[in-house]
Amino acid sequence: MKIDSITLNHFPEGIRIQNNEQGKVSFSDVLKDSIQKVTELEKEADNEIEKLAKMETQDIHNTMMAIEKADMTFQMMMQIRNKIISAYEEIMRMQV
Repeated sequence: MKIDSITLNHFPEGIRIQNNEQGKVSFSDVLKDSIQKVTELEKEADNEIEKLAKMETQDIHNTMMAIEKADMTFQMMMQIRNKIISAYEEIMRMQV
């Protein structure tokens, strides 16, 4: 059985979105792309669960991998969100 490594290509180091003006990556584009990728992984996990429930497949390994991949990606996105909120709150506490 071959075990593939899990890569999170949709987070900042894997982002390939570029702004047409200067070739820079927009922060909002990074966030939108990350949320879209998390949603895609969750849908993929739901499809695998549905296939397993309907007995269309008996490969529980792939189902569990899809679930864990979606869960880890979501948790990572939430940690990034928490760091962004923390940074925003710190900036708001600064006195000008």
